[in-house]
Amino acid sequence: MILAAGFVAVVTLALFTVSAVAGRNTGSAERAGGSSTSGDTDRTAGTAATGPRVAFYGDSYTLGTGASDPARRWSSIVSVERGWNEFNPSVNGLGFVNNRSSTPPDYDADDEVPQVIADNPDILFVTMGLNDNFSMPERADEIQDAISTDLRFLHDSLPATRIIVVEPFWYTDDRPESVETIIGWVRSAADDIGADWVPDASHWIEGHPEWMASDGLHPNDDGYAEMATRMDAELGRLGL
Repeated sequence: MILAAGFVAVVTLALFTVSAVAGRNTGSAERAGGSSTSGDTDRTAGTAATGPRVAFYGDSYTLGTGASDPARRWSSIVSVERGWNEFNPSVNGLGFVNNRSSTPPDYDADDEVPQVIADNPDILFVTMGLNDNFSMPERADEIQDAISTDLRFLHDSLPATRIIVVEPFWYTDDRPESVETIIGWVRSAADDIGADWVPDASHWIEGHPEWMASDGLHPNDDGYAEMATRMDAELGRLGL
């Protein structure tokens, strides 16, 4: 179902507002109930672990916006279970073209791509694409090019890193046509670099309003727990 233009405009404004309040590059995020968590806590969750260094290149659904604590976001749950050393500089409202201070491949130093490259992780998760739906179809060509450029640049810059590309998350039962279009572009780019692919993630919290935070845009603790369970199963399939 295609979302009404008014609805998309409202949601876009809401996501932009959350990002502006949180601070684009600090990593801080507005939490359910009005509390906030510092970027330092978000970025270093799991760093006491002695296992592989694992970086997460994502948006608010990987930052953990809506969770009561960063430890309850899916990336940290999965990292703790596996003893991974987590690096998570994810940013609210980020897309392959949305809410970026620079255009691939001319990345600013504060862009997530050079940050995860500098971290030189053993494993890299790419969980991007949700927010680009709000720039479709006007920026379709730019989005498709940015997806390919990002993934190719990450692959070439991190030749020893295992890259896991996750189907872009989605958050409502209504799905604009752009969701499937962007999923197709991301999967194609992942295949081009030989990355692992995690399918069906856009459906993981579908049909469960009780898994959403009070803002109606992000998962709550239960939603992130479900995402962690689903991710755990997919990682088992990939041998991790």
